Amino acid sequence: MMRPRKIHQLQDRYLERARDVVRPLRFTNKMKRVPNIPKDTATQEDHVYEKALNNVDPQLLGELGIAEEGKQVPYDNDPPPTPVCDRCHSLLHHRLGSPIHHPTVDAIQQTIAESPHRRNHIYHVVDAADFPLSIVPNLQSSLRIPKLRTQNRRAKHKGWVANDRIAEVSFIITRADLLAPKKEQVDALMPYVRDVLRDALGRQNSNARLGNVRLVSAKRGWWTKQVKEDIWDRGGAGWMVGKVNVGKSNLFEAVFPKGRGADYQDVRKIRSAAEREAMLSNAKTLDELVQVQRQLAEEDAETERLKIKPQEHLHQPPEELEETPEEEDIDDPDSLLPPPQPFTPYPVLPIASSLPGTTASPIRIPFGQNRGELIDLPGLARTTPGLETFVQPSAHDDLVMKNRINSERYTLKPGQSLILGGGLIRITPVTQDLVFLVYPFVPIHPHVTRTEKAEEYQAQTSERQLQTPPILAPNVGSKIHSAGKFQLKWDVTKKIAGPVTSPVAGKMKPENLPFRIWGTDILIEGVGWVEVSAQMRRPQGWSPPGLVKKDPNQARLDRQARLQAEADRKQRKFDALARAEREGRDPEEVLEEEFYEENKRALMEQWEEDYPEIEVFSPLGKFVGQRRPMCASTVSGPKQISSRERKQRPRRSMVSVKRQRKPKGAD
Repeated sequence: MMRPRKIHQLQDRYLERARDVVRPLRFTNKMKRVPNIPKDTATQEDHVYEKALNNVDPQLLGELGIAEEGKQVPYDNDPPPTPVCDRCHSLLHHRLGSPIHHPTVDAIQQTIAESPHRRNHIYHVVDAADFPLSIVPNLQSSLRIPKLRTQNRRAKHKGWVANDRIAEVSFIITRADLLAPKKEQVDALMPYVRDVLRDALGRQNSNARLGNVRLVSAKRGWWTKQVKEDIWDRGGAGWMVGKVNVGKSNLFEAVFPKGRGADYQDVRKIRSAAEREAMLSNAKTLDELVQVQRQLAEEDAETERLKIKPQEHLHQPPEELEETPEEEDIDDPDSLLPPPQPFTPYPVLPIASSLPGTTASPIRIPFGQNRGELIDLPGLARTTPGLETFVQPSAHDDLVMKNRINSERYTLKPGQSLILGGGLIRITPVTQDLVFLVYPFVPIHPHVTRTEKAEEYQAQTSERQLQTPPILAPNVGSKIHSAGKFQLKWDVTKKIAGPVTSPVAGKMKPENLPFRIWGTDILIEGVGWVEVSAQMRRPQGWSPPGLVKKDPNQARLDRQARLQAEADRKQRKFDALARAEREGRDPEEVLEEEFYEENKRALMEQWEEDYPEIEVFSPLGKFVGQRRPMCASTVSGPKQISSRERKQRPRRSMVSVKRQRKPKGAD
């Protein structure tokens, strides 16, 4: 919950010094208006009632069920609830609120520099809906944290400056439930996520190890427990850094270690001998028995590790509440960090809302007595101005993907385009002689139409009406520009070709097929992604390479063959020039005849790099990105049921029946 503070840096009307932002508390029956009423202020009726109960036989009071009524304390001394400001009240109950001015990376760096903790860890929160568009560029250099650890086994992963360890960084990709329906399918995407992350981090981090990446879903509870244990084990300060609307506050609630003190120990791992025997006896198969034995062995190893852990590493609760040097400047008006909150096992957590800029200032919530604290920072700005400024206010919620989308397939034939949201985004193929397949994983309505009509819809000059009303704001058609041309330069033949390349069906290798399928993912900032693919035939004269037997010395043999081919080419060139001089012919003509086959092969290799292209149009030519395809269309759509598992036969086709009913001799 955001508390009112006197902050000079944030120029927002909800945080001004002269504004009373706290709503007046309305007392209910649970909130006693006078919690500490003295004894002498009780009413006369209470004294009479209490005196009458004292004069009655206790046995009679027990029969009436009011034996303990005279001993009860009439008033509750529980502390009042945390006050709520106007902005939080509007966000919670009315989904209304104006966003604040988003801080810069320099402001975040200055805030982290004021940390009173020696150990700091930065959790770089990234949204899975438009991954990797929500990555903060140059985060390592801007926050002055160590470079990402490379794949070299001697690479250092810690840095120190003046006896203080430099903050480390972990990548937390939230809302992973938007990528696939099952946790196992999301876990299988981890190699793909690392490759995309290396592409986004640039050439400098192309060899990064990226062992600090987590695919997390706060909604489904995927891998949140592991992140929570990491936060508890690290201690110190954990900083949630990321752009707006990436799910930092939702993740904060899921991974915050609630209900733990400094002497916390997982009691579920301490089992009695009877429980162990019951677990072993309940195992029905050998595999289950081995799994139970492995689980018990891991629990025993964890218990032994905790026993031999040095005592100086255990965080003990403070003996007295003393004024520490870090707390001397809590009233400093120029401080970027708010004052520390008192420790409570179950604190009030930050408000989560789909509106950008919900968190107005850093929120510090401690855990485990003096073990550490988790800090939710305001979100960094995305593209300015945001995409929501070009959309009607009533459709702002439509830009946020809340649930996983089972996208339908849309076919773009030559001369057609795809528009999203009635013209907010337009995708037009540049290569005209191909058919493109499009899977829009976005919460806004897609529509396929002719390119001329799509241009009119996007320019807001069309007199036609779409079945789904457009979400474009008035007078923004002139601000639509091209965001660039994107090549479909990734080969997805093996994943999208279907049963032809399936290992349980056709078992064909992609290099032996007479076609190739190229694909890419077009990212829309804060909205989702669009999967685009196109099939291209091999050039005329192509023949499949067939099966090639692998050789352990293939690299050395390839180098020798390459050097020998270069020497042979030079010798053939000199021989052709000498023959042209003897015969009195044009040297260029002789060289063309000599290297005709090689030139034809080079043209085929050039065709391999001739990728299909599409052009994307968006407001101001922004809010669009590209990544290698995830092929989410293979796991979307209705579940395929095999013929063995069908409970009833499929409906018979009526084509042959109608043909049989047709009179003979009829056309």
